[in-house]
Amino acid sequence: MTGRPEILFPLFASLEGLEGVGPKTSKLYKGLGVETPRDLLFVLPHSGIDRRLRPTLRGLTPPLTVTVEVEIGAHLPPRQRGRPYRIVVTDAEQEFQLVFFHARGDYLQKLLPMGQRRVISGRVESFDGVFQIVHPDHVLRPDEAETLPEWEPVYPLVAGLTQRQVQKAMRSALSRLPQFDEWIDPALKAQRGWPDWHIALRAAHAPQGAGDIASGAPARERLASDELFAHQLTLAIARSTQRRARGAVTKGDGRLVSKVLAALPYAPTGAQTRAIAEITADMAAPHKMNRLLQGDVGAGKTLVAMAALLTAVEAGGQAALMAPTEILARQHVEALAPLAEEAGVTITLLTGRDKGRERAAKLAALAEGRIDILIGTHALFQRDVVFRNLRLAVIDEQHRFGVAQRMALGEKGAAVDILVMTATPIPRSLALTQYGDMDLSLLDEKPPGRVPVITSLASLERLDEVVAHLARALEEGRQAYWVCPLVEESESVSLTAAQARFEHLRARLGDAVGLVHGQLAPADKDLAMARFVAGETRILVATTVIEVGVNVPNATIMVIERAESFGLAQLHQLRGRVGRGAGASTCLLLYEPPLGETASRRLKLMRDTDDGFRISDEDLAIRGAGDMIGTAQSGLPRFRMADLERQAGLMQTAQSDARKLLADDAELTSPRGQAARLLLWLMEQDKAIRLMRIG
Repeated sequence: MTGRPEILFPLFASLEGLEGVGPKTSKLYKGLGVETPRDLLFVLPHSGIDRRLRPTLRGLTPPLTVTVEVEIGAHLPPRQRGRPYRIVVTDAEQEFQLVFFHARGDYLQKLLPMGQRRVISGRVESFDGVFQIVHPDHVLRPDEAETLPEWEPVYPLVAGLTQRQVQKAMRSALSRLPQFDEWIDPALKAQRGWPDWHIALRAAHAPQGAGDIASGAPARERLASDELFAHQLTLAIARSTQRRARGAVTKGDGRLVSKVLAALPYAPTGAQTRAIAEITADMAAPHKMNRLLQGDVGAGKTLVAMAALLTAVEAGGQAALMAPTEILARQHVEALAPLAEEAGVTITLLTGRDKGRERAAKLAALAEGRIDILIGTHALFQRDVVFRNLRLAVIDEQHRFGVAQRMALGEKGAAVDILVMTATPIPRSLALTQYGDMDLSLLDEKPPGRVPVITSLASLERLDEVVAHLARALEEGRQAYWVCPLVEESESVSLTAAQARFEHLRARLGDAVGLVHGQLAPADKDLAMARFVAGETRILVATTVIEVGVNVPNATIMVIERAESFGLAQLHQLRGRVGRGAGASTCLLLYEPPLGETASRRLKLMRDTDDGFRISDEDLAIRGAGDMIGTAQSGLPRFRMADLERQAGLMQTAQSDARKLLADDAELTSPRGQAARLLLWLMEQDKAIRLMRIG
């Protein structure tokens, strides 16, 4: 299939072919993300208006929308400019008024001729005890009343577009609907009671009541399932293309890993043992590994990563670990060096700072195979960095690296296995959305002996008390982070806020206070962090979220100012910066009163639990998928019909169905496979079709 199939041409034609859409209107539709009839059909109504015909307004309690047949009585034109034009009408039992502003009398005489009957639909309000409808939505002759749907769909709009225009264009788009062969597994379709695709789409645009708008309505669920299935099929094709790529069999003998595990003062958790087994089995298989290691703050990902790195070395290869920042790369070296020493392997740091002779010496050692494990930032993947035999690449904090970087990484070695680590607990539905092309290892247990962080809330009105408390803690030799909020509108406003807080604390606590923010040059940022790590500064004021993973065991206090302006996932990550040593740690969430209901719910949840997965599920419920991950930077697709919060279970169904279809029909040549190819074109997943050709 070289291009879009002909059956889809009417859905991908110009919008201007639709009824009531001209060049000017089609520009307005762009505000809804609509450029073709297909896009328009995927804009589903978000609510509806009950337009069923009633005999009378008597006994109703306004305001509410009603449809009623009336006899038209006297016209009462305004006596002064700017006053409304009124028309008296009577239904079966009640007299009331229709009210029009800035309307021409001759137009209204024609629309509502005295003595005739009309069906009126609009919002009834009571004014000085008189019922009135201002500018009715619909005025129809009784013989036209049939054309008014009993339940009228309401669509999202942008300035300049009206409901009536969208409804007219939608009717026109629906008339172009082709019938497709079925791409859903027949057993699943029967079990869920889902209609055919074209029937589902028509039903979604002609709801008969509020139940048909709900995400659980069969038509809605079917359409969401199609969208998620196309997305998961794309990821499954990417995954199977990678799996078909021959991987090197990296089979360790366990000698180095067991040396390291034997030297630990504690036993690994069950989750760590399970993850290590999954990873080593994947590395020993003949295909390329593409695995995500997901663990909450403090779940012990470093040990699992080290076991993977050592497995590559046991098999006679080299391994690399890439971190998002230089500080984190250095920390990995510090954490892993004692373990590497125990195993007798060489571990080296390579960053952008390595220049000249020093860099050349490291590169030569790497090319000759004298370096077993290389740790660094993205500098690891510059052209001149050549490994003798790279078997495994571990990427820390993947949300900084997209799928494209994952692929570039894999190209460094003939068949490099890839392990991605993330400390951000993501609800399962979103993990599948972002990482559906990967296999998942989950660390859902905390190692024993970690002292939980005590979290408390305080109003900013108690700032002086907080600073006095901090002064006492510093005298006891403790260290603290003080995080200032990032003001959305402007980095400079945030900077001023942080600068002011830094000066305020310095005036009270002296030179022990340091400052780090996003506008600092990387070297200055590193220096400010290094001084804090070394204990030269005791309080670190920061604007940008302190680097994920920064490890200062002596820092036992985390103050987050204006905590209500941070997301739950961010607060959880920040809290994870403390509680890394043996001492008891505290996290203080400072808020600006009064707190709104949502903010209050978020902060109380932070106080009551430290389970990152529970927090992330709640975050999804409160904020929705796009906000939670920051859609723009995450590469999270924007679904038009699926609602990830309310239809999370469908994502898992879509993934298992997509993987099963490819397992049974790798080339998608069966009748269902051909239909699935059509679905990929319909959902604009052309990438997947290109991948299939490459694969």
